[in-house]
Amino acid sequence: MKIELIDYDQSWTDLFEKEKALLKKVLPDNSTIEHIGSTSIANLCAKPVVDILCGLDDFSVADSLVENIIGLNYEYIDKYTPLIPERRFFRKYIEHKFHIHLVQTGGDWWNRHILFRDYLRKNVWSKNEYAVLKRQLAEKDWTDANEYADAKTDFIKTIEQKAGYSNYS
Repeated sequence: MKIELIDYDQSWTDLFEKEKALLKKVLPDNSTIEHIGSTSIANLCAKPVVDILCGLDDFSVADSLVENIIGLNYEYIDKYTPLIPERRFFRKYIEHKFHIHLVQTGGDWWNRHILFRDYLRKNVWSKNEYAVLKRQLAEKDWTDANEYADAKTDFIKTIEQKAGYSNYS
């Protein structure tokens, strides 16, 4: 399979904000909702999927929120829960594509993704280097999107370390 990358689209920010407003209605009041992934970084090519990081102060309530999020037309993808027990993953592929990553605010998953996003927002050279890598990888045939994502891991870990993340097991 080929990975579809498109040039940055300013509408991704508006799509995130609209989805954030919906999520605020079903998540605890003290939740934090952030736009992450390549669609959150101006002028970076991306798969046309808006990634949303939903942080919970108390992750023990995550499973009780699944039905609320499903009620917003999301599909809960539980096959990843045993692999990443600190995250609940949802997707919605209606009109626009969205992924939700429900995690502990301030936990490892949260910190890695926020640090990576913020570093690329501030470092044009690294952002451009990432764009080149993504475009090169998108030219290849992949078994699935996870294989493509895995091929970016070394670069991502390097950026995370530059951004201050060091809690690798």
